[in-house]
Amino acid sequence: MVTKSIYSISEAAEILNKNPETLRRWDNEGKLKAVREPMSNYRTYKKEQLEVFPEFKNYFKKIDEGNFVTPFKDYSVMELFAGAGGLAIGLEKAGLNCKALNEIDKWACQTLRKNRPNWNVLEGDIKDLDFSTYQNKIDVVTGGFPCQAFSYAGKKLGFQDARGTLFYEFARAVKEIQPKICIGENVKGLLNHDNGRTLKGMISILDEIGYRVVSPVEVLKAIHYNVPQKRERLILVAIKKDIDVDYTYPKPFSEVYTLKDALKKGSLFDKNVPKSKGSTYPEHKKKVLELVPPKGYWRDLPLEIQKEYMQKSFYLGGGKTGMARRIGWDEPCLTLTCSPAQKQTERCHPDETRPFTVREYARIQTFPDEWKFEGSVSQQYKQIGNAVPVNLAKEIGYSIISFLNKTEIQKKKYQVSLSENPL
Repeated sequence: MVTKSIYSISEAAEILNKNPETLRRWDNEGKLKAVREPMSNYRTYKKEQLEVFPEFKNYFKKIDEGNFVTPFKDYSVMELFAGAGGLAIGLEKAGLNCKALNEIDKWACQTLRKNRPNWNVLEGDIKDLDFSTYQNKIDVVTGGFPCQAFSYAGKKLGFQDARGTLFYEFARAVKEIQPKICIGENVKGLLNHDNGRTLKGMISILDEIGYRVVSPVEVLKAIHYNVPQKRERLILVAIKKDIDVDYTYPKPFSEVYTLKDALKKGSLFDKNVPKSKGSTYPEHKKKVLELVPPKGYWRDLPLEIQKEYMQKSFYLGGGKTGMARRIGWDEPCLTLTCSPAQKQTERCHPDETRPFTVREYARIQTFPDEWKFEGSVSQQYKQIGNAVPVNLAKEIGYSIISFLNKTEIQKKKYQVSLSENPL
């Protein structure tokens, strides 16, 4: 996000790291009065109102050192729940070697094989795989496991208690492979899932199998890592307990890219986005969205159309800013979903009244143009929408390499010490 004079309630909430409902409450209580638009009652904030908060300065703070680092040796990765390869491509770009990838979705597996015939794609249910053959042969295990609640068998959730969940399979793979470090990727909501008990249970399980979780668990905002999209991903990092080396999350960048950077030739891509297939809106939805200006949403519609389009949602609380939303060229895109035309998460093109095409979707997720997706158009959208943005994954990759390089330095120091002071 670039600095500007007026901010929406969702933008202000992001900058101040608050829930939009908190800002609405502050407005109602007079603590931070919003400016209300006469017709829609839409709340906005002036730049000078937000500048008094230290979070405002920190949000736009210049951090341009970058995270690039050269690996000391060939480091290997086992990726679980690999999807269409967003995380794997980013790690590869950083300099890590994907030894094997597991994925259950057949179309995603076809995508991985088509683009990287040399990758060892283990297609099938993770529950059916034995990872013990990789023991002590893999440096890193990564995986975007789905977030599932656990059943609590006692005061402390144990490894066996998590059976039947996909996190159990992630932990089992880590236990069998014994990597130096493992990276779990998930939605931001995992932080508060089941009042925080789910994450606490995961940390407990990793501790039980010999891994310490880096604290605090951080949520990385993709817009700070060269991704033109307001996507947030929780990154859970755990280090083998016999390794006395700290891990540091990747540093954010100061520049924030916009939709224009994603789809037009510029500093992010060296050509305009290629033409491709895409979904269309039903005629009744198209007529409504044609009335929405760039950066606008349902509140920018005439009042009667608002009521008709929103139905019961019109009378409920909350901003619902993703509904009937048209993205502007000069802002990052909202988080992409698996289906671009579904109600509540519309992501309409700035100039044309249509969803983003498959290749536009891929650009917003920073996939290379040469990365081809297999399956129907809906399957391609699903693969892209579920992916970790490639550029975010690359910066995470650099942070992993930095950690592994430190372990190599520590190992050499130990070897020198041993040679100078033999037992």
